Amino acid sequence: MPRLILLLFIVSCTISKLWCEDSTKVKPKVEIGGALRFNYNLSTWKPEQVKRGGDLGFDVFRINAKGTYKNLSLDGEMRFYSAVFGGPMLKQGWVQYDFSSKNNIQLGLIQVPFGNLRYNSYSWFFSVNYYVGLEDDHDMGLKYTHVDDNWEYALAFFKNAEEYSFGNLSDISSSRYAYDVSSIDVDGDGNLEYRNKEVNQINGQLNRKFTTGQAKHRLGMSGMFGGLLNLDTKNIGSHYAFDLHYMLKIKRFGFKAQFSNYKYNPKTPNGESSDVIAMAAYGAPYLVSAQGNTYTAGVSYKVPIKSELIDALEFYNDFGYLDKLNADFEATMMNVTGVLVSAGPLYVYTDFALGKNQPWLGGLWTTGLAGGDVSADWHMRFNVNVGYYF
Repeated sequence: MPRLILLLFIVSCTISKLWCEDSTKVKPKVEIGGALRFNYNLSTWKPEQVKRGGDLGFDVFRINAKGTYKNLSLDGEMRFYSAVFGGPMLKQGWVQYDFSSKNNIQLGLIQVPFGNLRYNSYSWFFSVNYYVGLEDDHDMGLKYTHVDDNWEYALAFFKNAEEYSFGNLSDISSSRYAYDVSSIDVDGDGNLEYRNKEVNQINGQLNRKFTTGQAKHRLGMSGMFGGLLNLDTKNIGSHYAFDLHYMLKIKRFGFKAQFSNYKYNPKTPNGESSDVIAMAAYGAPYLVSAQGNTYTAGVSYKVPIKSELIDALEFYNDFGYLDKLNADFEATMMNVTGVLVSAGPLYVYTDFALGKNQPWLGGLWTTGLAGGDVSADWHMRFNVNVGYYF
C-alpha cells in the first residue's frame, strides 16, 4: 500500500507540473462575429414592382472568424445568400504570418492589392470598378505586405480565382462574392460560350502616405498581369490592368479618386468575339467589354450625432464612368447618393443609385457592360440595406 500511495503521489506531481507548464504557454485566441442584413429596393425599370411599392427581403447572413497564435493569424468570412444570388460562398479566408509589426505574408483567398483599399467607394453599391472585377476582388494566392508610417507596398501571386471543382477543363462557378472571368450561355441553348479562366496572376502596389496640415493623403499606383486560359481552344491568352489612385481625409470629410485601365486578350475559338468576356458573381454571369478605362470619384462627410440611438450620419456620393475603348460600344455610367446611419451594431445604408448601361441599375443585364444600348435611359434604384453586426 505505501508503494501505491508513493506511486500515485509521483504521478499526481508529474501531471501537476505538466499542467502548470502548459498553462504558461501561449494559446490560440479565436473571435467569432458576423452580420444579418435585410434589403429593400424599388427599381424604376420594374413597373410591377413600382406598383406594389418595392420589395423587402433577406440579403445575407455571414459568419466571421478571426484567430491569433503567436505570429500567426487567421481571417475568414463565410456568407450565406439566397440560392438566386449564389447561395453560400467564402468571401475571404487567409492565414497570415507576421515577420514584424510592419511586414507580413498571407496565404489563401486574399484581397487583390489593386486601387484604393479596402474599398474605392463609400456606398453600399461600391463603384463601377467592382462590376468589372477591379474593386474588393479576392483570389487564391500568396501576398507579401509592408506598412509603415510613410509607405505601403504589396507584391502578390494568385494561382487562380476561387476554384471549387478542380476539374481538368471545368468552368468556374458563378457563386462568388467578387467578379471574376467566367463562362456564359448567351443564347440559352444550354452550351457555354466565352469560356475563360484567370490563371497565374502577378500583382504589385505602392502607396505613399503624407500629411499636410490637417489633411491626410494616400497616393498610389497598382499593376497586374496574368494568364487567361480559354477552355475551348486550350490556349492561354493574357490580361493586364493598372491604376492611379488617391485618398484624402480631412477631419469629417473624405475623398477618393481612381483611374484604371484594363485589357483582356483571350485566345477565343473561331467565330467567337474577342471584344467581350464573361464575368460572374452572385450566381449570374454577364458580358463585359474586353478593354476599357474607368474613372471614379467619391466624397463623404460624417456628422456625429449626440443621441441615445444614433451615433453618426455619413453622407456620400460615388460617381463612376466606364469608357469601353470600342467605338461600337456605349459607355456605362453610375452615380450613387446616400447616407449611412450607424447606431451601435446597426448600420443602415440608404441609397439613390442611378445607372445607364449598368446591369444592376437597369434592365440590360447581359450586355450592359459590353456593347450597351445607344438608346439606354438612366434608371434609378432606391435601396435601403439594414445590417446588424455582432
